[in-house]
Amino acid sequence: MKSASKSDQRFWDRLASKYASQPVSDQETYEKKLAITRKYLTPQSSVFEFGCGTGSTALLHAPHVNYILATDLAQNMLDVGRVKAAEADIQNVDFQRIGIEDFDPDGHSFDVVLGLNILHLCRDPEAVTKKVRALLKPGGYFIQSTACLKDGYSMLRFLIPLMKLARKAPHVTYLSKTDLDSLLDEAGFEQVESFYPDKKGITAHFIVARKR
Repeated sequence: MKSASKSDQRFWDRLASKYASQPVSDQETYEKKLAITRKYLTPQSSVFEFGCGTGSTALLHAPHVNYILATDLAQNMLDVGRVKAAEADIQNVDFQRIGIEDFDPDGHSFDVVLGLNILHLCRDPEAVTKKVRALLKPGGYFIQSTACLKDGYSMLRFLIPLMKLARKAPHVTYLSKTDLDSLLDEAGFEQVESFYPDKKGITAHFIVARKR
């Protein structure tokens, strides 16, 4: 399985302060995704999130679950998350710097795995999706949101490589909605709910999939 590169890690570390200060771009859509997710959470839920960034979503879900392990490559992102958790006196979220590709569950499994706006940033989405399934308990849920940049946005295929050269963009894997559906199916998931915002600009396919 291809792990994220050091350059990607440095990119997100550099971005942490700016990322943390930016408001949610589409609050209505974000709130809807939070509401859908909480249908699959219980006070007993053990949750794993990869690519958690500054932990904003994990901290919002924390009151609804037993425990969340929130992981990311960027130490600076995680440091922001720890400060926010301390300020809110949230004690059931642990932050760990590691990519999902290198994460060792050490025999533990989870009721829910969150992968929000991250799968298209992985170098091997197929392998990551299979690992997610391995991390889940029987019947567990993979809740993910993925930008499918193959479906339109053709200019980005030219812009992103240029931005990467200028250290203005991380690695991006171009997926279509069909690719995403195939990844989930072949990894052993059944889609139970989905949401695609009818908005202008880049939007992400939000899918709740159950481990078969």
